[in-house]
Amino acid sequence: MTEKELPDGSRQRIDKWLFFARIVKSRSLAQSLVAAGAVTVNGEICSQSSRTIKPGDRIELVLERRDVILVVRADGHRRGPFEEAKLLYDDLTPSPDKQTRLTPFERAQRGLGAGRFGGPDR
Repeated sequence: MTEKELPDGSRQRIDKWLFFARIVKSRSLAQSLVAAGAVTVNGEICSQSSRTIKPGDRIELVLERRDVILVVRADGHRRGPFEEAKLLYDDLTPSPDKQTRLTPFERAQRGLGAGRFGGPDR
């Protein structure tokens, strides 16, 4: 059975689905995310990118700047435009807090105006 002949409600690899849903830019990045333990499916840490998912599964991702909670609605058949990709999932991610979480690199950087004194600051 080819990829285009997949019946509705069938299973699909997690790395392929993340790529088709436009959550990551490539399948290799999706595989790296899974290998790092940043993906959970139905509350269980996903350790293999070959793990299959089906509609109704809950996927939680820990990304660099935010955490994402998705519920699979359909299998992907191709990496299409964003409008097509967002039909593959329901986004249950809570609204971001007023104060966003900074990465360690951003915390280490100096703020604007911090550092040496200039003319009027002396």
